Amino acid sequence: MTQSQQQPPTGISVTDWEATPKAVRQLVYSLLATVAQLEQRVAMLEEITNRNSSNSSQPPSTDPPYKRPPPKSKKSGRKRGGQKGHLGRGRKLKPLTEVNRVVVSKPLVCSACNALLLGADPHPCRHQVYELPRIEPEVIEYQLHSLTCLACGTDNQGEWPAEMPSGSFGPRTQATIGYLSGRIGVSRRDSEEIMATLFRLDISLGSIPAQEQRLSQALAQPVEEAGDFIRQQAVANVDETGWYEMRANFWLWVCTTVAVSVFRITNSRSQAEAKQLLGPDYTGVAGSDRHSAYNWLDPHQRQACWSHLQRDFQAFIDRGGESAIIGSLLLAQVQTFFPLWYRVRDGTLSRPDFQRAMQPIRLEVGHLLCIGALLKSAKTRRTCANILKIEPALWTFVDHEGVEPTNNAAERALRRGVLWRRRSFGSQSHAGSRFVERILTVVTTLRQQNRDVLDYLTQACQAAILGVAPPSLLPGD
Repeated sequence: MTQSQQQPPTGISVTDWEATPKAVRQLVYSLLATVAQLEQRVAMLEEITNRNSSNSSQPPSTDPPYKRPPPKSKKSGRKRGGQKGHLGRGRKLKPLTEVNRVVVSKPLVCSACNALLLGADPHPCRHQVYELPRIEPEVIEYQLHSLTCLACGTDNQGEWPAEMPSGSFGPRTQATIGYLSGRIGVSRRDSEEIMATLFRLDISLGSIPAQEQRLSQALAQPVEEAGDFIRQQAVANVDETGWYEMRANFWLWVCTTVAVSVFRITNSRSQAEAKQLLGPDYTGVAGSDRHSAYNWLDPHQRQACWSHLQRDFQAFIDRGGESAIIGSLLLAQVQTFFPLWYRVRDGTLSRPDFQRAMQPIRLEVGHLLCIGALLKSAKTRRTCANILKIEPALWTFVDHEGVEPTNNAAERALRRGVLWRRRSFGSQSHAGSRFVERILTVVTTLRQQNRDVLDYLTQACQAAILGVAPPSLLPGD
């Protein structure tokens, strides 16, 4: 349609419009097109400005103070701390057999007549104090002697003990350094200070990464076994976040199950890396976000994270117009089924009853997404269409036991890696990345199994020195 055949702008009659000079009409059309483009750009910029953790994948820590929601809990009007009449929970006294030293205080003379006091109180008042002793490192010297045979004159030399480390620091020292960075999350300079201040052990800053590498090598085999283990599990949750290696963009991946979590650092966020982590022939159910790297999995093998979906629906609402209506209706369905899910998880609602209650909800969500895929808003339309492509993955948690509706397990596991990235800007070498992924795997897995992290790291270092198999990370081994 030519400009002369186009309808006049709103508010101008056809007669007046036809009487308008052609040059003016062209200018009006040009200005209207410019206004439309600017309105579209303003809408896009407003959406970017209004983006926060409730309607996107941004972490809550990036929300400015004025956008953070108020605390959910209401003020009770009471003062902070323990309330009047509250029974305290003081530390229980240990039996005398577990006390290292007893300090006795007895009165010597009577306060009334100054007579000498004899005997002992069978039920004295007792107060126990816990104190840390000054820790001094144990310095072990190994001596290798050479002796000459008096009979034949042959020189004979002893052998170094098998348990002797090749370096200057023993297995528990190596384990402690790894524990400080991998579990406590301190920097190498802080590790140097902690070793000197708390343990009276002087160690140079350059020796810290050297001990981390010894520990990393000791953990290589059990971490590899853990990777094989998760590929055989019926349910796993996967996620990834940005990482830096020598200032280049890398990715930190995690795959977590009920008892084992495995981390990997790669230079890609691609489908190939997801296959490497889960295994190309993975037959279980993987919980994840809607990242395209997981599209190789059958939708029936996936569980799309409903936390991410809720943020998408909130973005619809914040977009306004038709999108807001669809977003509100979708969020209403989410708020209906999550209480049902909590009851299933707590054992107060049977799964068959839950599945029956979910049928109308599943149908309604599907209908709403189909409507959303037809809206004028390109972003809303595209998001709904993409969700519909993996629609079966929305409801895997309904059909299969052991599957969670969210990917929170993997996101919680990644948090430690995110904090590491913020404090150290990633890793500075390929070997450093291997240490990060191995120590994070060990720390996270052992905490899932309620096992002592420092003892395990020490045993792994001892095994490396002796040349024997390291302890396993797998449950029940």
